[in-house]
Amino acid sequence: MLNNRQLFYSYLAQTSEDPAAIEIERAEGLFLYGPDKKRYIDLIAGISVAGSGHRHQKVLEAINNQLDKYLHVMVYGEFILTPQVMLADKLTRLLPENLNNVYFTNSGAEAVEGALKLAKRFTGRHEIISFKNAYHGSTHGALSVTGNESLKQSFRPLLPSIKHLNFNNCVELDQISAKTACVIVEPIQGEAGCIPSSQEFMTKLRSRCSETGTLLILDEIQTGMGRTGKMFAFEHYEIIPDILLLAKSLGGGLPLGAFVSSKKIMHSLTNRPILGHLTTFGGNPVSCAAALGNLEVISEIGLIDSVSEKENLFREQLIHPKIKSIHGKGLLLAVEFENFQTNLNVIKQSAEKGLLSDWFLFADNCMRIAPPLIITDEIIIEACTIIKSCL
Repeated sequence: MLNNRQLFYSYLAQTSEDPAAIEIERAEGLFLYGPDKKRYIDLIAGISVAGSGHRHQKVLEAINNQLDKYLHVMVYGEFILTPQVMLADKLTRLLPENLNNVYFTNSGAEAVEGALKLAKRFTGRHEIISFKNAYHGSTHGALSVTGNESLKQSFRPLLPSIKHLNFNNCVELDQISAKTACVIVEPIQGEAGCIPSSQEFMTKLRSRCSETGTLLILDEIQTGMGRTGKMFAFEHYEIIPDILLLAKSLGGGLPLGAFVSSKKIMHSLTNRPILGHLTTFGGNPVSCAAALGNLEVISEIGLIDSVSEKENLFREQLIHPKIKSIHGKGLLLAVEFENFQTNLNVIKQSAEKGLLSDWFLFADNCMRIAPPLIITDEIIIEACTIIKSCL
């Protein structure tokens, strides 16, 4: 009989020639455990997913309560389902007044796809502007607005009428015009190595979109749900998007995404054609219940309040001659080394010593730090000690 490792390599489609292939038996809080009971500090939270930690008790309670009622009963948007309406209500209460209508999806990439369609439908325009080194997902539309050619060239032709500007370049914002349906941007470019947008750039981008009637889409799939020290990263910049994208940490460990806009804008998907955007499993009742439990943990027990202090502790601890710099904000950080090989060596040695991290798609010399928000000072110090020992 084949063991799990053999089954993994034999029957699971691989995404790279060299997957990490670490077998996990269970997860709890800040830690993952292998079949041999080896403990791993999870420094990346499933790529910014487990914000409240793995299997938080409130999330599990919400899931179990919903399991006793119903699972999938109908495609999204047709029936009134308590977890969906409660989650939409909870989210919109956390958001500015114009972000008052939620469309639930299964993932971040699906949220991107829905938002792009929504912007084109509402404005009647087809030009879309994104930024170089942006990452928005791997489906065709999301890949079209992703700003790295090496990831895209094997899958062309993609969506037409896409422009990619230089991130944080205010001069190029003049290219946003009355022909532009939307601009999609990450407040912090995640896969570029956690590069924050400047205040000037974000302010001028918002202003230019308003001047030209262009919808501003903020991709907060990684930055949302408290990861930067605010519930949503746009709060740092004192601007408000026309469409907000959420996923990853939203579902508390279950698959869930969303695009959020005003009722006026979102209504355009209801006609010409009717059912302008569809999803079967989007807003799955169990995922929405988990998200409600997750939001309760994040917003009501003060997790966000300590994010900046934890960032500072990481920065204080990660001082080493081989660390060139640390980019990012809150608990979305990139530790920059001289080259990819140094980074890869540290990541592999760290795993051997019980610490899990990763690199970035467009910054492979940078090590990812995006742990659960529940991480303690003690574990931060332990994690940083391991990283430095590998250098």
